[in-house]
Amino acid sequence: MKRNLMFNRNHHGRVAGLLLAFALGGVACPARAADLSQIAAPGRPAGPAATNAIQLTAIALAPTPSSSLFNDTRSYRLTANDVLKIKVYQEEDLTTDLRISKDGTATFPLLGAISLGGKSIEEATAMVRDLLAKDYLVNPQVTITVTEYAKRRFTVLGQVGKPGIYEFPNEEGVTLLQAIGMAGGFTRLAKTSTVTVTRTSGGNRTITVNVKANTNDPATKQFEVLPDDTVQVGERTF
Repeated sequence: MKRNLMFNRNHHGRVAGLLLAFALGGVACPARAADLSQIAAPGRPAGPAATNAIQLTAIALAPTPSSSLFNDTRSYRLTANDVLKIKVYQEEDLTTDLRISKDGTATFPLLGAISLGGKSIEEATAMVRDLLAKDYLVNPQVTITVTEYAKRRFTVLGQVGKPGIYEFPNEEGVTLLQAIGMAGGFTRLAKTSTVTVTRTSGGNRTITVNVKANTNDPATKQFEVLPDDTVQVGERTF
């Protein structure tokens, strides 16, 4: 009995130590992963099931790469046809469901038409709070929730794998590189140094972006695609 107990403790300690070493070492040490795959719990043979369990544990311990595709709602910009619920603490009469119109405005009690389009939820909340505090309430507590997201689309054309129209994830932003990735990525003929973006919001204009340089410089903020943008990837000349 004591011998079995000591074996179990030593065995589990060895597994825990190897798991920690593998997680800290990352995927650059395949030999460690191979060693782990040969370890089985007492009474169980080593095999695919044991290997999968150990690999999943190691992946869970590894850091998750950051990406703007996983940003929270602070990065989201309100747009036409979004439906909002605005609540003011202890002011039930001011709790309102409203839809943002095409011109970016919405009508709120006491305040009338307010401009919400293009603002983040945090910015919109601060604006409503400040307007209410200015003339109507003392220290109002305002919360804004998007209850229905408008369909937001962008178009990618030219030298990409799958040209077409794509939708934004509900509350997330999309960088130019991610938009191109959603469209199948660059073809081998793509001219990555001059990708043009035609933007209709705030008046028609064309923006030229060097995607390669933008990607290679970690200090440069990634170019964000906006609803109704058209991305055009040109062809290289040889």
